[in-house]
Amino acid sequence: MKEKKRDIKIKKITVNPNDPTSFPKWNVNQKLLDATNEKEIEKQKAEDDLEAKMDAARYAKSIREKLGFTQKQLSERILVPLDTIRNWEQGKRYPTGPARLLLKILDKSPKLVLRVI
Repeated sequence: MKEKKRDIKIKKITVNPNDPTSFPKWNVNQKLLDATNEKEIEKQKAEDDLEAKMDAARYAKSIREKLGFTQKQLSERILVPLDTIRNWEQGKRYPTGPARLLLKILDKSPKLVLRVI
């Protein structure tokens, strides 16, 4: 059985976070929702997970490049193994916990962090 390809329509909207009345009123296609099977849900979940890892990879790499460091230099400065930095940037793993927080702080206040560490 061939899988049916679904067209996704993209509509740009503007909302004011302080004004809930500006939020769009969404209509759910109940037939389409009911027709979605577990296999499709798992496939979409895997695609979403991969996209999240790639977003984290781009973020980690952008911070390193913004600092002007090589992967080795960054690993030495923040005391993280070089392989970990590589895995982050390749999307094989993503920073969690303290490492994720450190990257956020490096992104917002690099001079301060680099002076401290």
